[in-house]
Amino acid sequence: MEWFEEMEWSEDVDLARAWVATFVGGIVVIAAAAVAFPGRVYDGFLWRYFWGPVDADAHGAACAVRADGTTERLASRSECAEAAAVGVVAEPGYTTVSTISYALVLVFMLLGVLILLRRLNVQMTPRFFFALFPFMLLGGSLRVVEDVNATFLRADLGMLISYPAVALIISPFIYFVMFAFTLAALVGAIYLARRDAVEEYEPLLAGVGTVGLVGVVGFLLYMAASTDVVGFFPVVLVVTLVGATLLTAAFWWLSERYAPEINEGTGLMGALVVWGHTLDGVANVLSLDWGPQLVGVSYGSKHVINEATVRYTSMIQPEWLSETIGTAWPFLFIKLFAAIVVVWIFNREIFEESPRYAYLLLIAILAVGLGPGTRDMLRATLGI
Repeated sequence: MEWFEEMEWSEDVDLARAWVATFVGGIVVIAAAAVAFPGRVYDGFLWRYFWGPVDADAHGAACAVRADGTTERLASRSECAEAAAVGVVAEPGYTTVSTISYALVLVFMLLGVLILLRRLNVQMTPRFFFALFPFMLLGGSLRVVEDVNATFLRADLGMLISYPAVALIISPFIYFVMFAFTLAALVGAIYLARRDAVEEYEPLLAGVGTVGLVGVVGFLLYMAASTDVVGFFPVVLVVTLVGATLLTAAFWWLSERYAPEINEGTGLMGALVVWGHTLDGVANVLSLDWGPQLVGVSYGSKHVINEATVRYTSMIQPEWLSETIGTAWPFLFIKLFAAIVVVWIFNREIFEESPRYAYLLLIAILAVGLGPGTRDMLRATLGI
């Protein structure tokens, strides 16, 4: 992306307009294809991999089935298996197709943000990186609000947030909601700073995210205190935070002592990346392997890599060992190793050559670990 940082803006090459045209054109093409070929494009692709899983998740169903233009929600996996013969079946969670699609959309949206930041002449610094930290926690916390909503639905207490509005806080739509909210907060903070309403925009930006986070977590705690269907198990919160912090501290001490070049480019930003992904790993292990013992709830994996890790560990590991320590534990080390490798790759040269792109990519890497990790941690803490 060095070419992007060095490119001179001109009337002939307006990347902002090209990005908007591509965005609008893509939506028009997909919508037109869905209208022209509803069975193949809408039912077989868009609904199956994107809207169907959201529909099933929102209704607390094992799956959603679409046949002859109507949608039915089923409560058991056996019913879902039988329904596959008569309609398109979508289960809550991610598939390989949706995961790859979301990754491509993420890259495209990052390019759009990169263009915007360049037009606004925003200087990327570690202060900017840390100012976005509350927004990542907010996204994961907001996702737990939908988990509470589904818990109410399963308990025949109705929905706290009606459908389809609740889809806004379900993956993948919550990513677009958080993207829009964060972008609006960023642009607003920069606007106020450049008109001398505030000295610097980073503290204001972090404050907006923190206020949102406190509000959502406060709501979740209120639901835990005022209802019987939402519990509170602080041991999960403590073990997850302490475990992730200790592992990150061990990484920092060992790397600074024996391989300081790992942290040369990112510094404490890299430590936060490792902490965020380690948090996700610890939360997954506690939920999947120790959920019944800690909170009395059995959790399943919705992510492709996590599910594959559990499946292959079950195949390779002796059954007696699986019963003793569980099968999700390798995911923690996969996350820790991957985060350390990423931090190592982001050396000083990358930040010097393409600072905006490097910072945005590092922010995205932290978000894809910290967001789901926060959700898994809080969900298990509430026992839902």
